[in-house]
Amino acid sequence: VLLLLLVCLTAIVSYFGFFLAMASDPCGAVECDEGLIGIGMLTAVVLPWLVFVAVLVVSIVRLVRRRLGFWLPLAAVPLVVGSWFVGAAIASAGVPT
Repeated sequence: VLLLLLVCLTAIVSYFGFFLAMASDPCGAVECDEGLIGIGMLTAVVLPWLVFVAVLVVSIVRLVRRRLGFWLPLAAVPLVVGSWFVGAAIASAGVPT
């Protein structure tokens, strides 16, 4: 159940990563680094899924070996949410203040 909740959270966070494309809105008046904004958006979209796949694999391996694995999806929640903030930081670095 926790893995299913984690996949829902991952999908939501990844969806909000697409909104980082709006960081390029002020680029008409000032010069921006569109490549850096794109990398930040791509990071915010892809990195949560990479964290999810890693947690999924490790959880399955632990459960097959009859070890406790319930805590891995719980520990992954801040990593999934934090990966969006990493992408947002990269995207905002492409926009001068």
